[in-house]
Amino acid sequence: MSTGLLIFTLVHVAVSLVGIAAGFVWMAKLLRRSDSPFWTNLFLGATILTSVSGFGFPYNGVTPGIVIGILSLIILGVATYARVAEQQAGRWNATFIVTALVAQYFNVFVLVVQSFQKVAFLKALAPTQSEAPFALTQLAVLIGFVAVGILSLKRHRRPALAAS
Repeated sequence: MSTGLLIFTLVHVAVSLVGIAAGFVWMAKLLRRSDSPFWTNLFLGATILTSVSGFGFPYNGVTPGIVIGILSLIILGVATYARVAEQQAGRWNATFIVTALVAQYFNVFVLVVQSFQKVAFLKALAPTQSEAPFALTQLAVLIGFVAVGILSLKRHRRPALAAS
């Protein structure tokens, strides 16, 4: 691996980890019904940068990573629009919560994939990522995100406006 690619990879990983960490802080605040523009914006910005920088790696054809990157950028576009342009008004609040959680889920999904590829003891448990430890880990992550999504949507439900 060339020095330039190594540095690019390290920056990409660092930004990804910042986005994931900030996303977990955002999720905790979401569950507590509190808003922190700093953590929310850090999460969104780092996650957008992670998705964009993922396209800077050499590749031959479409890979699962490319597909997740494209989907993530679309979802992040909707989340950003809901937060900034619509100020999370009305149904845009639920739209923001769902799309931001999906973006964070994609980050964590990729983190699990990369962990099972790069961490020796995890790779030994699931060398082809078709084994039970990998599947169970991904299932647990998915269930966790669905639970946070349901709780968050219930806690952030806004009453409908009365008809005039």
